[in-house]
Amino acid sequence: MPELAEWESFYVIVGSAAGALIGLQFVVMALIAERPQIASPEAGAAFATPTIVHFSAVLLLSAVLRAPWQTTSTVTALWSLIGFAGMGYGAIVARRMRTQKTYQPDREDWLFHALVPLAAYTLLFVSAFAARSHAHEALFGVGVAALLLLFIGIHNVWDTVVYHVLVNKGGRKD
Repeated sequence: MPELAEWESFYVIVGSAAGALIGLQFVVMALIAERPQIASPEAGAAFATPTIVHFSAVLLLSAVLRAPWQTTSTVTALWSLIGFAGMGYGAIVARRMRTQKTYQPDREDWLFHALVPLAAYTLLFVSAFAARSHAHEALFGVGVAALLLLFIGIHNVWDTVVYHVLVNKGGRKD
């Protein structure tokens, strides 16, 4: 599949970045966990878990696109499945954002935690069907979706850290 060969280094870089950022988020969450604060599993499910899911989707997508498949139909079926699952998960995240009571999401939160991820997963899903007749363009759609998910994750991790460090300081009594 010569179309995918041209993308090799792109997915090596993107996949490596996603893997490293997953590890970094675990470190950040462990450090934040040391701070006294109100327990909030609902907010974590709405705001922290999706970031790991997005990074993992990028890592999985990178692995799928670098595997030595015999035909493009297997690759497109798998990336459409990742896109479809991501769209469904996006609906779950939006519901969790609405129902959790710990934090009132603002416009930026809705944009980066619900709308842009949904757009990225939809682009991934649609690109799979476009690949049949426009493989070159579809691969750009997959690349854009992967980068969007990576940048969304970076933004959301940064937003979480800033919130916990600057806004939700927690009352330490040392």
